[in-house]
Amino acid sequence: MLARICNPCIPCLRFTGLSAIAFFCIALTACTEQADQPKPATIGVYYYDGWSGRHRLADDPNEPWAKNAPQGLTKRFVNEFSGREPVWGWRNDTQEIMERQIDLAADNGIDFFAYCWYWRDNKGSINPTVIDNLPLHNSIALHLTAKNKNRLRYTFLVANHEGFEIIGVENWKAAVKFWVKYFRDPQFVTVDGKPLIIIFNPAGITNEDMAAMQEVARQEGFTDGIAIAGCRPSARQKSGFTYTTNYAVAPGAYNGQSEFKNYDILVEETKQEWKGSEQQPYIPLLTAGWDKRPWEGPDGSNTVEGWNYPDISPRELKTFLMDAIQWMNDHPKETTKEKIVLIYAWNELGEGGYLVPTRDDPEAVKLKAIGEVINGK
Repeated sequence: MLARICNPCIPCLRFTGLSAIAFFCIALTACTEQADQPKPATIGVYYYDGWSGRHRLADDPNEPWAKNAPQGLTKRFVNEFSGREPVWGWRNDTQEIMERQIDLAADNGIDFFAYCWYWRDNKGSINPTVIDNLPLHNSIALHLTAKNKNRLRYTFLVANHEGFEIIGVENWKAAVKFWVKYFRDPQFVTVDGKPLIIIFNPAGITNEDMAAMQEVARQEGFTDGIAIAGCRPSARQKSGFTYTTNYAVAPGAYNGQSEFKNYDILVEETKQEWKGSEQQPYIPLLTAGWDKRPWEGPDGSNTVEGWNYPDISPRELKTFLMDAIQWMNDHPKETTKEKIVLIYAWNELGEGGYLVPTRDDPEAVKLKAIGEVINGK
């Protein structure tokens, strides 16, 4: 990347007392030094692919909005929150849109997507055919075939929650065997040289499960094993997790009390999670918004009501990120040497955690705020 140098004007030269050549040399040196500075952090963003597939109400004549809708859309989205529609539309299931998202992310300092990955069959044995054809994995497939794939890396957030639970040692071993083809992709995220997997639900996995996963990884040629990061505070109670982290931190999100709260409450609560150890380092999380009203109630997805935080500003997110970077600088032995920060989320439009450009925010100002920090602007 070439440094951008301004042409010194006569008043500038008179003020500095420098010749044009001297002024140019100083400017070039400063810009070159800035370009050589390492990135202050490695940024990963959670990616939820609920914006493809066929809506369950697509054939209902009483719900015309659902005819061509993706799985994650609700009537509340259409009637009350249409401003959250991405600039490319509600659906994201084309190669062109994926490549556009990769460029948007890479241009603004994002290093990788952490795609939500889902098991099939629920509580049963692995079903590779269903997994490969699950609409929730559509964006993973598009990423792998994108012509600009090399601009953005990827990993998986294993969403082993209700409906997609992985139960037992043999199934966790089968999961690793399934992932090996991705681990061998140079674009798959590694931490300390080991492929990184993030586990959403620590209650769904035991130390025995994780030991078996490591065994399979070594058998498949990954002699140092894999890096397993566990979300939620309870992951700290299980030694099998290489790292701990979070998915989203939103106090009162499902307490049944519909209230608006200030974003700074969410920020402070999130910062309380920023703690690790040399034995189990922590990957700091930023929650880039939480307002799940489109999924609440009968016209949503019948999600339980709770506190929402609709007042986030780009400035606040920017400060949040700088604080995370400072925490890592102050606690180098408590985090990854790659200084990874995870952000919730790229496109959790239903829960209010998103960075994508939308009808209400076509310039994606929160995403640009991240880019300003990471790109040193």
